[in-house]
Amino acid sequence: MKMKMKRCMSCREYTLQDVCPYCGGDVGIVYPPKYSPEDKYGKYRRILKKQLLKSGKGVG
Repeated sequence: MKMKMKRCMSCREYTLQDVCPYCGGDVGIVYPPKYSPEDKYGKYRRILKKQLLKSGKGVG
């Protein structure tokens, strides 16, 4: 039996259970984003990362 990672729709916590153990909310299966070798938004992500590092807020 395969178990899939699920995410609560209200508190956005991850779980393997059918009901959120944190808030009792509904959960849905989480799918990874579609992979594309042509990263359309990579340029903007790198610009934002550079700005955050300059401002001292850090990344992540």
